[in-house]
Amino acid sequence: MEDESLLQCFGAFIRLANSCSTGNPETDFVIEELEVNPFTCSAGALVALDGLCRFGRPQSVRPPRPQGKIDKLLHPASIGIIGASATRMNFGRITLKNIIASGYDKSRLLVINPDGQEVDGVRCAPSLGALESKLDLLILAVTAAVAFGIIDEVIRTDAVESVLLIPGGMGETEASREPARRMLATIDNARRAGVGPVFVGANCLGIISHPGNYDSWFIPEERLPRTQKKAQRSSAFISQSGAFLVTRLSKNAWLDPAYMVALGNQNDITHGDMVESFAANPDIHVIGAYVEGFKDLDGLALARAVRKATAAGKQVVIYKAGQSAAGGRAAMGHTASIAGDYEVCLSVLTQAGALVASDVSEFSDLFYISDCMREKVVRGKRLGAVAGAGYDTVAIADSIQVGDFSMSLAEIGPSTRERRVAILASKKLDALMEVRNPFDINPGADDEAHLLCTEAMAAEPDVDSIVVGLDPTSPMVRSLQKSARAGFDIDSPESIVQTLPALVASCPKPIVAFIDGGPLFDPMADKLMEHGVCIFRSSERATRALVRYTEARLSAARLRGEGVPGV
Repeated sequence: MEDESLLQCFGAFIRLANSCSTGNPETDFVIEELEVNPFTCSAGALVALDGLCRFGRPQSVRPPRPQGKIDKLLHPASIGIIGASATRMNFGRITLKNIIASGYDKSRLLVINPDGQEVDGVRCAPSLGALESKLDLLILAVTAAVAFGIIDEVIRTDAVESVLLIPGGMGETEASREPARRMLATIDNARRAGVGPVFVGANCLGIISHPGNYDSWFIPEERLPRTQKKAQRSSAFISQSGAFLVTRLSKNAWLDPAYMVALGNQNDITHGDMVESFAANPDIHVIGAYVEGFKDLDGLALARAVRKATAAGKQVVIYKAGQSAAGGRAAMGHTASIAGDYEVCLSVLTQAGALVASDVSEFSDLFYISDCMREKVVRGKRLGAVAGAGYDTVAIADSIQVGDFSMSLAEIGPSTRERRVAILASKKLDALMEVRNPFDINPGADDEAHLLCTEAMAAEPDVDSIVVGLDPTSPMVRSLQKSARAGFDIDSPESIVQTLPALVASCPKPIVAFIDGGPLFDPMADKLMEHGVCIFRSSERATRALVRYTEARLSAARLRGEGVPGV
């Protein structure tokens, strides 16, 4: 049987699915289940021996969320809060304090409370109906039972453009599903009539928008400092779980996104909506998303948004939870999400251009490296490696294949080889080490030797990217915050901490460094990260992250129809 027969068969299934699906407004019936099993081959053609097809009536499709109102959510000119107590430190009060502390103008803030009492110097309105002008954002920090009632008032008054629903118990529990269904029907009917806000949540931590100058999380800053780590923030982080956002940032403050959006149970705004919004934002280059599950048709919407972002030259990094049956059930209980078939999701999102992480730790690594490398040129998959420990060079070589994709260890040309021999000779290491790739430069190599060898590797035409070990435990490297040897610390002008950032900034190729050592060398890592060097804490993590990132960049280039030299 020829490939053409298979393509015709698959094409027919796709046309049938598109025709008989809820996404087709012209259809009277939708396919609820379709199975053909087995097929056999006869005279060069596919013949179905058995099959099953079940039809049903199409369900109503929810109207789309207006992107203009999502922009109001992210950059509100005015914010109101319902649920901020004037007498105790409840979630609403913490949220109000965090918004004030983030620098948001108090004159554009409003507490809505029937008693008319100011809270922390913020003026009060007795009700939504009493507002003098429409709010861009309303935060509901109340119980679910109260929130259900307030939403009717929100729709009736048309007083706000967007709403953050903080409370849980609005669709993720059995008792709350019917009230949530009625709430969604009210929202959808209003939207079809051209009125009503967009909603984020419920069961939602909130939003931090640095460009919008507000922080609505109810996590006190003493438990999660909001210190800026990057000179320019260029990434966005979307998560169904607020705790996932908090723990990732707590463990790696250098992720430091411009926007952090907790979606909760996606009663209204979905992953697809937010990725589409950030795909259109020229200041956002990397989009990270933690996904537990999808609302109806949002898996396809997310894939389309990922493709838009990829076409615009952005990188989307996704961790899809609920990979097992048990995980899927847990996702349903957490945010009322249908996890779906993981293998199908992985295939669709990858083909759309997403970089899909296999676990939580890999997600953090891929989100981090994507932001660090966004301006670098990825020409191919030929890797150059430098380290002062033999086991690191072996670990790098063992890590160049991840899944079905493999980088190759670059062949080093004669001029680069001669340049390295001269470097080793100048350091009296030429009798100890042999020039090769990966290049083991010996624990006797000092800061300058690390820099010069990395520079030589970066100058090699047949090298596309570089991994370099900075060997913090070597007595020859200035890797300590305070050394017993005078002038032999990370603040020394000769330290690799001071010299490597300039090379990394000037080199168009990706350079990833690793510091394989304990907490003693955290200051070394922090200083380098502060100056834009992509740092990992082990050789295998650095290499695997670079391999996955390279695969995604090359794949995205092919999707955009760009030529990829060196592959």
